[in-house]
Amino acid sequence: MQKTIPANNIRIRALLFDMDGTMFNNMMIHHRAWQKKLSELGLEMTLEEVKRDIHGVNEEIIKRLFGDRFDEAERRQIAWDKEAAYREIYADKIKLLPGLQDFLDRAKELKIPMGIGTAAPKENAEFAIEALQLETYFTTVVHSDMVQRGKPDPQVFEMVSAALNIPLAESLIFEDSPTGAKAAANGDSKSIILTTTHTPEEFEKIDRIQHFMQDYEQVELTDAGEGWFELHF
Repeated sequence: MQKTIPANNIRIRALLFDMDGTMFNNMMIHHRAWQKKLSELGLEMTLEEVKRDIHGVNEEIIKRLFGDRFDEAERRQIAWDKEAAYREIYADKIKLLPGLQDFLDRAKELKIPMGIGTAAPKENAEFAIEALQLETYFTTVVHSDMVQRGKPDPQVFEMVSAALNIPLAESLIFEDSPTGAKAAANGDSKSIILTTTHTPEEFEKIDRIQHFMQDYEQVELTDAGEGWFELHF
């Protein structure tokens, strides 16, 4: 039986995805890994404080929290240790959010340009893409090692958009964090928010958000012609 298409829709030419918390629900693992690592460095934070304050590129986070206590090489090593622990913990648990596999299959069938723009380091991006066999869906992946400015600066999404040769303003970005949503808005792009990590109330002052959803079960894609597509929810 064919599903009913909801009245709400967004016209787009490309789909851009954040990764952590947006394609899979892994943010609590990241939060706990950060909490443990920061404790080892003498900084005690609650999970709520980590959730609120720890976002962006790892080296920037460490610089923001500790100032000049660590030099560049030390910050890089701290970030590496934290992410290595994350990958080890998550290796046998990683899975796509409900409905995302079918959503990606439909987008691929329609030949919608798709890319990933993540604040995760190269090793985490490659780990996730390989573990979930996503290589055939995304023509470009931009990770934190490739940018000079972390979210909420839109640089990561601008780089994905440039690689796809689609204006960012004509793309739709899937995000899960206020920082990522601000990056989308700063790039003049519409966004949809996955509520895996934050509540809708935390996004109240952020522009260009179209919709909040828990997963991808209730969204559909159709071809609108001439290189445009519609997302229905």
